[in-house]
Amino acid sequence: MSAASAMPPSLWAATAPPAAPTPPLAESRKADVLIVGGGFTGLSAALHLAEAGVQVCVLEAHEPGWGASGRNGGQVNPTLKHDPDELVRLYGAERAEPLIDAVSGSADLVFDLIARHGIDCQPVRNGWLQVSYAAKDVAGLHARAEQWARRGVNTLPLDRAAVAARLGTDTFAGGWLDGRAGGIQPLAYTRGLVRAAQGLGVAVHGGTEVTALERRGSHWHASTSTGASVTAEQVVIATNGYTGALWPGLKRTVLAANSFIVATEPLKGAAADAILPRGETASTSQRLLLYFRKDAQGRLLMGGRGHFADPGGPADFAHLERSLELLFPQLGPLRYEYRWAGRIAVTRDFMPHVHTPAPGMTIALGYNGRGIALATSMGKHLAARLVDAGADFPYPVTPIQPIPLHGLQRFYVAGGVAWYSLLDRLA
Repeated sequence: MSAASAMPPSLWAATAPPAAPTPPLAESRKADVLIVGGGFTGLSAALHLAEAGVQVCVLEAHEPGWGASGRNGGQVNPTLKHDPDELVRLYGAERAEPLIDAVSGSADLVFDLIARHGIDCQPVRNGWLQVSYAAKDVAGLHARAEQWARRGVNTLPLDRAAVAARLGTDTFAGGWLDGRAGGIQPLAYTRGLVRAAQGLGVAVHGGTEVTALERRGSHWHASTSTGASVTAEQVVIATNGYTGALWPGLKRTVLAANSFIVATEPLKGAAADAILPRGETASTSQRLLLYFRKDAQGRLLMGGRGHFADPGGPADFAHLERSLELLFPQLGPLRYEYRWAGRIAVTRDFMPHVHTPAPGMTIALGYNGRGIALATSMGKHLAARLVDAGADFPYPVTPIQPIPLHGLQRFYVAGGVAWYSLLDRLA
C-alpha cells in the first residue's frame, strides 16, 4: 500500500463512480492559469476560474484524487482548530471575521457544488459530533458551540446521556453538535469536480508531474514528466500533503502526517442500528483524535493518526481496530473490508497557508485534516483573487517559513503521537 505506487485499495476507490478521462499531457500548450495538483484545492479553483471564463490547465502527477483528497474519512467539517474568539484575538476582528465567515460557509459550498453539478457522492448532512472522554473538557466544547451559535450557526451542547444516545456508546462525557457538517464519498466528490470542471473547458491531465517551474518574461513555463510543457500567466501550487521540491523551501513548511482509516463490513441488526442512528459524523476532541461515521452501506469507519511511513499491511491499522472495538463492544468481533491512508499537511500554527512568493505564483496548503471543506473553500477564494487582484480574500497570506529542523519531522510526528497519547490517557 505504498503511496508511491497506484491508488491503494480503499473503500472509496472501490465504490466511487468511474473516473473521467484525464490523459497525460501529450503536447505543449498555453493557459491563463496552470494548477499543479488535482485534489480539492486545485479542482475547486479550476472550476471557479472556468466559471469566470478563465482558461485553466490542471496537472496531476497520478490521477485526480489520488492523494488524501480521495483517501480520507469523508467528513465535511467547517471549522479550524482555533475557535472564533481565538481567531479574533490572533488577527483582530477586521481580519478574523471574514475568515470566520469563509470557514463557516465552507460546508455550504461543498454541498452546493454537489447539488449544482449533480455529483454522485452519497452526501449526508446531519451534523458533526465533537465529543470528549474527559468531563473537565466538556465545558470548553460547550463554549465552542456557544461561540458559533452567536454567529448564527445551528449548534447544540450535549451532556453524557445525549452523546450516548446519538453515538451508541457511553464512553464520552459530553460534547456538542455542529449542524453545518456532514459526510460524503470523497473520491466520488473529487471525480465529480473533475467532470464539472471539464464540462466548462478545463484541461485536466493525470500522470503528468510538473518537474520544474521557470519564469520567462511575464509568463511561467512548466516542464513535465511527459516531455510536454505548459506556459501560463498564473500558476497555483496545490499539492498539500504530497508537496515535494517543486518550489524552494515549501515542503519544509508542513509536516506530512498520515491519516489512517479502517472500514468494517456492512453492519446489520439492532446493535448496529443504535450506533449513530441520526447519521452524524463524529470525532474526539482529544489531542490524538479519532473520527468515525457510517457510510451509505452501513459500514462503520474509524480514522486517526498513524506512524509517519505509509502503511505496509493490516498490522499498521490495528490501533484503530482496537479503538473501534473498545468503543462498541456490543458489536462483537468485527470483520474489516478496507484499510487505507492519505497524507495530510499539518502547519505549525494549525492554519491553512497561502503564499505569493513571486509574480504570478500562488501557493495554498495546510488544512490540518479538514481538507474537504477548507480546501474547497480555498479554491473558490483563490479563483476570485486570481480573477480580480483587488477582491476580498479571507485567508491570511504569509511568507514561506520552513519549520526549523524539518529533517527531523519523522521524529516530530512519531514523538507527538506518543506524547499526546500519553497526555490523553492522563487527562
